[in-house]
Amino acid sequence: MSEAVKETKAQRVERLKGELNPWEAYADIQRFAREGWDAVPPEWFGTYFRWWGIYTQGDGVGAIGGKGGEGKAVRHLMVRIRIPNGVLASHQVRTIADLAEWHGRGIADITVRQNFQLHWVTLEGLPDVFRALWLQGVTTMGSCGDVTRNVTGCPVAGLDAEELIDASPLVLQATELVNGNAAFYNLPRKFKVSISGCRTWCTYPEINDIGLTAVRHPATGEIGFAVRVGGGLSTDPHLAVRLDAFVPRARVLDVFRAIAEIFRDSDVLRQNRERARLKFLFLQHGWTADRFKAAIEERLGAPLAPGVPDDPPDDAYRDHVGIHPQRQPGYAYVGVAVLRGRLTADQMRIAADLADRYGTGALRTTSMQNFLIPNVRRESAHALGRELEAAGFALDASPFRRGTVACTGSEFCKLALTETKGFARTLVESLEQRLPGFDQQLRINVTGCPNSCGQHWIADLGIEGKKVKVDGAVVDAYYFCVGGAVGRHQAVARPIGLRLPATAVAPAIERLLRAFLAERRANENFRQFAARHTDEELRGLLAGELVEAVARDVAPAGPPHGVDG
Repeated sequence: MSEAVKETKAQRVERLKGELNPWEAYADIQRFAREGWDAVPPEWFGTYFRWWGIYTQGDGVGAIGGKGGEGKAVRHLMVRIRIPNGVLASHQVRTIADLAEWHGRGIADITVRQNFQLHWVTLEGLPDVFRALWLQGVTTMGSCGDVTRNVTGCPVAGLDAEELIDASPLVLQATELVNGNAAFYNLPRKFKVSISGCRTWCTYPEINDIGLTAVRHPATGEIGFAVRVGGGLSTDPHLAVRLDAFVPRARVLDVFRAIAEIFRDSDVLRQNRERARLKFLFLQHGWTADRFKAAIEERLGAPLAPGVPDDPPDDAYRDHVGIHPQRQPGYAYVGVAVLRGRLTADQMRIAADLADRYGTGALRTTSMQNFLIPNVRRESAHALGRELEAAGFALDASPFRRGTVACTGSEFCKLALTETKGFARTLVESLEQRLPGFDQQLRINVTGCPNSCGQHWIADLGIEGKKVKVDGAVVDAYYFCVGGAVGRHQAVARPIGLRLPATAVAPAIERLLRAFLAERRANENFRQFAARHTDEELRGLLAGELVEAVARDVAPAGPPHGVDG
């Protein structure tokens, strides 16, 4: 008798998805809330809950606290709230603040996809959380799982004086097309989309599965969209491929749907969970931009117009921090830096109250884990800024505070190797003390494991969580990747062979930045400085001496996989 063949992880997940559309099983969640933790089958904890924006929460130790690259779960949940285009109203923010206070121990995090995340939510509390959000027109549906994630857009869409087009209606229409639609509940893996009409590409189309950016046709003057596909980071970073296509506004949703269907129907991407993103059609299966465009046209039943030159932004902040004029005469928006994206319930209530008093009750979240208040009379903008700063937000923020992003980390994530939120706060505060007056743009992205939820591959300084032994004790450490960029100078950051204990990171960055300030050429920014230095030179500047390169991953087991950022 032959031995039964064990199901692979991919086969198990595909079987489970084939057996149930979780969006049609909300009654099961209600039953679990009544019956308790022990009534929940493993397939819900491991798979189905994610379609409702739910993950089990780690015990604070992270990946090394468990087996197989995944830490232990506690009986609490992370709940991610979907915020299309980052658009919120004050009453919605107050509800999220109440939920954070009642169910999340008083905190919430803004993510790099303009979502909010709650932690410490109990299984019994889920129906109350969902009901409160639904009553305010907000949902968690589709913010995790093998679905189209929160569709991101420029947070100042319709307000930006320089934008080519207000693309926010397209973001909302794309969301309505796929979220909750049974035709798109079962994709091979997560699917990330950005649609933006701004000139700064603040939604990072370069790292999305679909990145649609507005462009003006040079011959007709029509505003349409350029299309990029297959972007993504994680352990195999791949910047999106630009297609030779000009998409009129009227065809955007058709093209979006066609690409989603190409992804959905790609059986080859369902064989391995770690190779299931759209980018692997390019990385492993021989697809080209021409082949992808032809596949879209086959779905559409009509050709796409040839592409026209677009204008990727130069090195520029994409965070919307500060006071900026709106296209509406006499009005401005006020953006503040939210260090590591973490807010308290009281801070959220203050922000909502200020949005009502100074604006129209509107708030917007950004892909840099910040928020802004629009529709403020210009003569009142500085007063609003002072009140926001009094609440703990930074309007006149240092480059370190503006440019630092951090993933969830081992505080809550079972796959992280290091704690990131507290580390990021300490790092920023230390750099502000060490380098007062530093005024150069700098992106520092902190990620707790190789999955790059903190987007370290596109940072000036990307630091990736590791573990090292110091005096016999295992401690948090970070591996340096340098010179990542998006826009006109897009590049994946270079792993330079340096790994340091977490406590040594701030002094190392200080050494590097002092060398940059002392040696930079006229008008040279940090990206350009890093590009003209070798890995060995950068290691030496960070370490303070010449050191041998070390590998990113020295453990015999591979890095943890599977987190959904």
